[in-house]
Amino acid sequence: MRKFILYFSIIGFTAVAAQCDKESNGVSGDDQNKIAMDAWVTRGDQSVLLDHRQLQSPNAFNNTYPAVTVNEAVTFQTVDGFGYTLTGGSAMLINQLSTDKKKSLLQELFGHTAADMAISYLRLSMGASDLDEEVFSYNDLPPGETDIDQQHFSIARDKINLIPVLKQILGINPSIKIIATPWSPPVWMKDNSSSIGGSLKPEYYQSYATYFVKYIEAMKAEGITITAITPQNEPLHPGNNPSMYMSAEQQRDFIKKALGPAFATAGLNTKIVIYDHNLDRPDYPLTVLSDGTARQYIDGSAFHLYAGNVNRMSEVHEAYPDKNIYFTEQWTGANGSFDGDLLWHTKNVIIGTMRNWSKVALEWNLANDPQYKPHTDGGCTECKGALIIRENEYSRNVSYYIIGHASKFVPPGSKRIESNPTGPIQNVCFLTPDGKRVMITANEESTPYTFNLKDNDKWAQITIEGKTVMTLVW
Repeated sequence: MRKFILYFSIIGFTAVAAQCDKESNGVSGDDQNKIAMDAWVTRGDQSVLLDHRQLQSPNAFNNTYPAVTVNEAVTFQTVDGFGYTLTGGSAMLINQLSTDKKKSLLQELFGHTAADMAISYLRLSMGASDLDEEVFSYNDLPPGETDIDQQHFSIARDKINLIPVLKQILGINPSIKIIATPWSPPVWMKDNSSSIGGSLKPEYYQSYATYFVKYIEAMKAEGITITAITPQNEPLHPGNNPSMYMSAEQQRDFIKKALGPAFATAGLNTKIVIYDHNLDRPDYPLTVLSDGTARQYIDGSAFHLYAGNVNRMSEVHEAYPDKNIYFTEQWTGANGSFDGDLLWHTKNVIIGTMRNWSKVALEWNLANDPQYKPHTDGGCTECKGALIIRENEYSRNVSYYIIGHASKFVPPGSKRIESNPTGPIQNVCFLTPDGKRVMITANEESTPYTFNLKDNDKWAQITIEGKTVMTLVW
């Protein structure tokens, strides 16, 4: 039995693509068993950043390395996209760039050439998030006044920066999906009359549902389709500015008594996605979904990972497999390290969420200035965006590369397919609409790790260097 081997050393990893003879590994020894493969690599030491390498045609080999087997016959969820939250602060900073610089940046982020990031999903705040310059809602009134019919509702604040940037993004990628969520309703609707904490008064459930409908319709009038909403950002974290406490029972009642019927009456196709908070409390979405009346209006559940374990997303999926799973926020911090954030976020936010049924993986903020501004009084002072924008220049931070390793290669409509982890290496694999396979993998260890990639009767031997993220496409 003749066996052949050929090695390729490239920056970021060493790849050995190979085939085994029919008698030893069930694979024939002709050229049809070779995998032609492209790879993109980012190292934790930043010596290589989304660096592209093309592997040459391999010859045969035989070894005892563990195998990662890809099986396209076993499919899981369909991907909606990867991206960020476009906060009001992000939009303001982007909008301050010169016309040419802004055009170039947005093309890089949302375009679909080989050099572009191909971001396919965005999250917006309804009104201010804590990464806006100041707190506002779409219906702010003097103390003591109310507007139950929402006659004074207006998205005028969004027309200053957010909507102009969104329109430019849509000009580049008209099919981008958007999920929107409020940090707080107008304070006159809350039981503490404050932008911080408090809860929505039940007597304003119908009025607040009208607020959502008016928002979706107003954005539609601007040419912006809101794909989905969540009723409240981080409903169990009432200490942010703005914020609101909303228990599972309150969210259930708001959806079934007001929001769901209001969407149905208005004929809206916008999806209602519940929870939008940490994975230590899967009981929250399970409580909401256990109500049959509320459940009929709900598309799925959204999660963050500031507490809990990413595997708990599967608990919610297994309880209600007809409801979708979303991952909508995780921030990188001013004091985090590039290598630590790169490996942790790739393992959890990209690989972990996708292996636990998520259709979406979003990092938190798209852009901030060098002082991590803007933010509200009491808002996040250490949230580090994918970009730092200073004057008319911008630089790329770690979450740019975290998302880029997925968004550039896994377009909407891709399906996750079966692939097994091996050793310290986690991975997730997709079948794209044009028939390509994409594997994202990460090595958190300091030393290289070698494994055999098996796809039907084709093989490739891969060595991923320590503290490295790799995306493979074939």
